Amino acid sequence: MPTAVLTDRERSAVQAYLRLLHTVRAAFDGPPGAGPPRVAPAVLAEADQALTGAGLAGNEQAFFRLVGAWQSRP
Repeated sequence: MPTAVLTDRERSAVQAYLRLLHTVRAAFDGPPGAGPPRVAPAVLAEADQALTGAGLAGNEQAFFRLVGAWQSRP
C-alpha cells in the first residue's frame, strides 16, 4: 500500500479535523442533562478554513483517504 505524503495544508486540515472530532466527542460525553452538545464556533471555523485551504472542502473521499493514512502511520 502506498504511503501518502501530506502537504503542509493537508496535514493542517487533518489535524484540525481530528481536533474537531475530539471536541465533539467530549461534548457528547458531557454530563447527562447538560443540554445539547455545543462546539465552539472557533473550532468549526478552524476546521472549515483548513479544509478549504487544502482544497478539500466538498471532497470528502480524498479527505478521508488522507485521514486514514494519517491515523495508520507508525
